[in-house]
Amino acid sequence: MFKLVKFEAAICGLAMAFLPIFLHAQQHGSTGFWNQGRLTGYIFGDYYYKAHSDSLSRGQANQYTGIPQNANAFQFRRIYLAYETPLNDRFQAQLGVAAEDVTDVTQSGKYAFYIKFANLRWKNIWKGTDLIIGQQPTPAFVPLEEPTWKYRSVERTIADIRRTPSFDMGAGLQGTFDPQTKNFGYNLLVGNGTGAKPSSSRFKWFYADLWAKLFQQHLVLDLYADYDRMHWQPGFHQSRNMWKLFAAYTTPQFTVGASAFINFLKNGMVATDLVSQVSDTLNQQASGVSFFAHGQLVPDKLHYFARMDLYNPADGKALTPQTQWTGLVTNYDPQNTERFITAGLDFTPIPQVHLIPNIWYNQYTSKNDSFKEKAYRDYDLVYRITFYYVFAK
Repeated sequence: MFKLVKFEAAICGLAMAFLPIFLHAQQHGSTGFWNQGRLTGYIFGDYYYKAHSDSLSRGQANQYTGIPQNANAFQFRRIYLAYETPLNDRFQAQLGVAAEDVTDVTQSGKYAFYIKFANLRWKNIWKGTDLIIGQQPTPAFVPLEEPTWKYRSVERTIADIRRTPSFDMGAGLQGTFDPQTKNFGYNLLVGNGTGAKPSSSRFKWFYADLWAKLFQQHLVLDLYADYDRMHWQPGFHQSRNMWKLFAAYTTPQFTVGASAFINFLKNGMVATDLVSQVSDTLNQQASGVSFFAHGQLVPDKLHYFARMDLYNPADGKALTPQTQWTGLVTNYDPQNTERFITAGLDFTPIPQVHLIPNIWYNQYTSKNDSFKEKAYRDYDLVYRITFYYVFAK
């Protein structure tokens, strides 16, 4: 682990060392394609105050799980820097590094950059389709859902909260069926399924989506699916298969959208009878639906947004007092349903700067009806001022 952190730090140091060269090339017009390179960067974080804390510290993937009531702090949640440049008229290279909340820290507890993107794009390998090799965004929500939701600086999409990979190491195709109008397209990717971490697994994660932009591209539709064999050995087979549908209607004045997924987790949980102590491995079907809206109050200066997610980790199953469930798939704890709500205002003094006062609320309800009071239903509530700014184009 420590060697890996040092390796990543060294790579990031090299990237930072070369950035002045890239910038010099941009400013002074070096020969070839290097002067067409583009540097991008942004940061978002918050000042937060936790007004209420769930009594059982439920949530797993919830960034405020386990933080005590009345805690408050300033925090970064993402620092991102990337450089991409054409190598010629058919090839393009990208390198991006990021440091993100509490999951990406060194052993000393400090933020650490890691390589988020490093890929080569072969444009128009056939008409309308690019081949991408390396660490790249997955089709799960990055191409359409996340930019349409618009407020990743406030919260991840519902599939992202469950840690469906947003990027992966592999080979992908990104294309359109109508290259002239670009109203219909697709994304395919075969990856390791481990994000930025090296993998030696013989199993691969398969991603695919089909998308359409209708009515002068105001209506966006996206159908996504993935499949991953997590464990496959004699006597025990484990896999996941997610299907997700996203739809949104968007204009410069307002946007409304919804996303819904079903994730089939083969042998995803263990049910234990507390009386007989007999355990049985069960299939698990998780589902979630998210509704959101955002729009402008004062053009280019003040916007609003609101969102609600409903999540059920084990459809069609109810806990009994003598039964205990244990999840075998990370971020899919089968014991509690969740209701997430966020809303706020987005003040934009200049296009590159956003100040976003917002509320963050997540309610947990046990699937065991015998639980009482806070053990049955409780919540996390956080008041925040989120800051988000772009410092390179």
